[in-house]
Amino acid sequence: MKELSLHVLDLMENSVSAGASKIELTICESLSANRYAFTITDDGKGMSADFLARVTDPYTTTRTTRKVGLGLPLIKMNTENAGGGMDIKSTLGKGTELNFWFEHNHWDRPPLGDIAGTVVMLAAQHEDIHFVYKHVTDSGQYTFDTAEVSEALDGMSINEYSIIKYLCEMINENLSAIGVTQ
Repeated sequence: MKELSLHVLDLMENSVSAGASKIELTICESLSANRYAFTITDDGKGMSADFLARVTDPYTTTRTTRKVGLGLPLIKMNTENAGGGMDIKSTLGKGTELNFWFEHNHWDRPPLGDIAGTVVMLAAQHEDIHFVYKHVTDSGQYTFDTAEVSEALDGMSINEYSIIKYLCEMINENLSAIGVTQ
């Protein structure tokens, strides 16, 4: 995948498929520490120790529509190619925490891409799931929380074009204010 936001979309959809009711994405990017780190946590069904040990094998998947799963193997390869790594913790019946990181200035690190569009699209497609997106930089932090958005919308659906457009613009303005480049 050419952009990190596409990896995030795929990995967060795994959380949706795992039956999560709350999914959190935290991105910490630090130029001073030369680190670009992502954490995705969910309260889904989790993975057994046996499955977790094999999860980065492309032929290990829970899907029944095809026999390969490339999301985790691809992000693992991308992190390792860009001076980073990946770590997964999961407890059956409780959820999963995925951490992956890169050297911020590494030549092979993919660009972030449209993270605002990714987060808003996930929230619009899965309005029954509580999404929290936090982005931290050396200049500050920004948090987007669908619980707060739902309260502000007072019963209106996030899944309307004008609201989707507004939320994407709002997130991008806040990310720009803390120095995030896409």
